[in-house]
Amino acid sequence: MGDSSHESESAAEFPPEKRLEAPNIRLIDAGIATIPDMETLRECVAYENTHQNRTQILRRLEWRAEELRDNEG
Repeated sequence: MGDSSHESESAAEFPPEKRLEAPNIRLIDAGIATIPDMETLRECVAYENTHQNRTQILRRLEWRAEELRDNEG
């Protein structure tokens, strides 16, 4: 498991709007790939549902959730 204080700092430094409103898909992919925990991921899903609701981005967030779950076990 990671250092939770470091993870919360990372989430605060890169809120959902920075992760998901990048100017190109490569930066959005990087923002999603660096989501450190399920709480941050849920915030990103909520943000995407509220602001853009892009199916492709929501699918990528779902894949990241699967990766995080796999890493927990």
